Formats: sequence, C-alpha cells, structure tokens
Amino acid sequence: MNFSQKDILQIEEKGLSTQEVEEQVEIFKRGNIKVNITEAATVGNGISRIEPAGKKELISFYDAEKDNHSILKFVPASGAASRMFKALHNFAGEFDPENDTLRDYLDKKQDADLQRFFNHMEQLPFYEHAVERAKKNHSDYEDLSNDKRHKILVKTILESDGLYLSNLPKGLVPFHKYNMNTATAFEEHLLEAAKYVEVNGVAKLHFTVAKGDKDKFKGEWKEIQERVENETGVKFEIEYSYQDPKTDTIAVDNNFELFRTEENDLFFRPGGHGALIENLNQLDAEIVFVKNIDNVVTEEAMQNVANYKKMLGGKLFKVQQQIFKYLETLEKGNVPSEKLDEIQRFLNEELFIKSSSNHDLFIEDLKEKLHRPLRVCGMVKNEGEPGGGPFLVKDKNGEISLQIIEGAQIDNDNPEQAKTARESTHFNPVDIVCSLKDHNGEGFDLPGYVDKEMSFIADKTKYGKALKALERPGLWNGGMAKWNTIFVEVPVETFNPVKTVSDLLKDSHQAS
Repeated sequence: MNFSQKDILQIEEKGLSTQEVEEQVEIFKRGNIKVNITEAATVGNGISRIEPAGKKELISFYDAEKDNHSILKFVPASGAASRMFKALHNFAGEFDPENDTLRDYLDKKQDADLQRFFNHMEQLPFYEHAVERAKKNHSDYEDLSNDKRHKILVKTILESDGLYLSNLPKGLVPFHKYNMNTATAFEEHLLEAAKYVEVNGVAKLHFTVAKGDKDKFKGEWKEIQERVENETGVKFEIEYSYQDPKTDTIAVDNNFELFRTEENDLFFRPGGHGALIENLNQLDAEIVFVKNIDNVVTEEAMQNVANYKKMLGGKLFKVQQQIFKYLETLEKGNVPSEKLDEIQRFLNEELFIKSSSNHDLFIEDLKEKLHRPLRVCGMVKNEGEPGGGPFLVKDKNGEISLQIIEGAQIDNDNPEQAKTARESTHFNPVDIVCSLKDHNGEGFDLPGYVDKEMSFIADKTKYGKALKALERPGLWNGGMAKWNTIFVEVPVETFNPVKTVSDLLKDSHQAS
C-alpha cells in the first residue's frame, strides 16, 4: 500500500504505524468473522440464579471484604445527548403550526416516544425551566396557540438561546426532578457509588468523556459537591480520561481504497466503545464496577440497585479468592491428582471453561486458564425479541467459554446458529464487576486479553459518499473475550437506560 509522506505523518500523529493501518484494511477485506455459538447461556447452564438467602450472604460477604480492596466505578460517559433528542430535532425542523396541527403530525409520524413526550412532557425534570425560558424569549408566549407553544418549547429545549440540552454530554442532562433540585445522570452515579464503592469514607469514580466535555463535568461537580457529600457522608475522588487517538481506525471506500477527506487527508474514526479497554487498563484499582452513564435510577430505588451490585461484588470476591488459592497451590508444585481434578471441575462448573487434560502441560495449562482477569456480569431476562447476549462460544482452538455476543456477530444464515440464537433468554445490560489484578497484586495487561477478530465493520457515509468503518472489539464482548467470566441473573428493574428523551417519562425515572 502506497502512503504519501503526508499520510505517514498523519498516521504517526495518531500514535499508529503504517503496518497497523494496513492490518485494518485487511480486516475490511476479510469481513466480519462470525462466532461459533454452541449454546445460549441460560439459568442453570451458564447463568446463576441466586436465591434471596444466597443474595443476603453475598451482600454481607462484600460488605465485610470491600475495605480490604481498592475499588472504583468506571462509567463510559462520552456519549452526546444529540441522539437522545433526535425525534425532537426532526419535529423542530418539520412541524409548521401555520399549516399543520400537532395531532396530524403525530398521526403521520406514528412515533410512540414522540406521542409520550407531548402527552406527559410536564413530568420532565427540565419542563418548568424550559417554559420559563420560552416565556422570557417570547413575550407573547401565553397568547399563542397550543401548537405554536409546543414548537417554541421544543426549540427552547434544544437550541442555544434556550436550554441547549442537545449540545450537552448525555451525563449532564437533567434526568430526575426532586422537591429541592434536579439531578443529572452524573450526579445519580455519584449517589449510587456512595452505597457500594465507598472504602473508608471515600468513593472513587472514573468517567471517560469526550474531549471538550471534561470542564463541563468538572463544573457540574463544583456545583453539586457540597450537597452530594453532605447527603452521602462520603468524599469523592473523580477522574476523567479521553478515548486514546491511537484507538481510532481508518475508513475505506467500497473498493477498500483509503477514504479521504475533502482536503485529501486520511479519514479516521473513533474505534467504538471497545477502544475503552485502553482506558480501563490505565486504572490503578483492583476491583472495578462498569456501568453506562444513562443507566441510573431515582434515589428511592437506588438501594435496591446497590444491593444487586454488592451481590455481584460478593460473588466476584468468593470466586477470586478460590482462584488465588488454586494458583498458589499450583505454583508450589507437587500437586496431588485429586487437587488437579478439583481445579478442573472448578474450571468446568464455575467458569464454564471446557479444557483438556491429556497433554504434558496440564499444570501449566490450568495456571494459564486461572491466571486471567475476572468479570462477573449481571444478565437481565429478555422479555422482548432475542438478540445479542450471553452464550457458550467455541473459539478456533476448540475451547468453549462464556461470552457476551452481539447480534451482528451471529451467523443467521446458518440455520443451526440462528436456532441457538433464538434460544437466548437473557441480554447484557452492561452491569459488570471486574478483578484487574492477579494473586500477586500485579495488574493484568488488558489489551492482551482482547480477541481482535471480534472487530465489527459498519457501513457509514461521509460527504454523501459510502464508506466502511471499523469498530474495535466491544469492551464487554471481544475486548473481554479472554477473561474468565461468570453470568448472574439480575432483575430488569436494575436496567433503566435513557435512549430517548421520552424514556425519562417512564416510572423508573419519576421521583415519588
């Protein structure tokens, strides 16, 4: 592949090499690799269902253990709110109250979320603020027709002379309204973290944010710090990081030629959430809880959510301790065959790793399979259509392990694979607790546990031209493919994402 001197400088500025760019182009030519799912992970076969007594025991175990560990909450928070307000942007651009009625517009759109917005928008946490600003900007607001007021109100929510919410990172949009204040998703993550991440009076959190947004988050923290710390009795240490430019990926056209900008520069795109494995790798913590920025609940529901986090953490501590004991036993040598059989059963029954014992490196093989980062993942029962979620997967070496698989990774053209996918009963809500250090206290090099073949090719456009984009192996699937994994069922009430503004009108986001 021929690169100009200008290309080479641009590639090096990203922290990449021409060889890495060429390897990415080869991935485009190769296409997406479908995984080999052998079974859907279900309760009793890959997913643990923990009964109330067991949950109580694990919570107590977590509470007794946590002060002996460095614990942190990791929140991917670089998403912009623009997608959350997409339907409102369309409305603001399309609806003409001079020539149309709101009723006709909604009937034509058949958008349930938009219908819910207009039926219940007075319940939104920023509604009163928006009305106040609309009246300030439009002295005749009260005299206008309902349809005209609705248009003005939507534009006030979205645009720069109003609240400009669509320009904020999603984490700084007001999510919940209480008697004395409104709370952003950022604030709710802090309040939740105080209930299970706190160690010796301090709760540590790490937010991955978009460049340009760090000061906005720091400004929000300055505004709320006194109130949040007084309410929780906890001090907070908050860190931020950006997605590393070296995780950006090259784009190509449909002929696999390098896609170029109008200035004839190479066109790189962010590598997707899988790039955040680099951010996770930089953390100096032993135990890390991972949860998306938009998945929060109101304060009255928070303790229930925190208890399930503690349950997952207690499970992780118990399994981690067992793994550490086995590794110490194996390293001492002269291990009796009964103990080797016990370790083999643990791998098969607890970690669902199917490994072979018929070769000379048996002990070394067991060490390798135990000496991995560990994750315990909450899984929610799928009440809708089956899709990506927890599966038992066979890799190219014949090893079977528990994996989180996206729907796009499944070979639906293969009837057997499609049938297995339809048998999926749970989905991945991104509710994870990780152990990032080994039995010697050394941190794992997390990029070494990524399955690079789990990258994903997506079709996009730029300047009206088609391009192919490459997303790195997702943080919770390919980015953690070579981790040891445990799946535990958690209830749907622990999963309350906000994908559209109308999701804020659901009961789970309404404070009583």
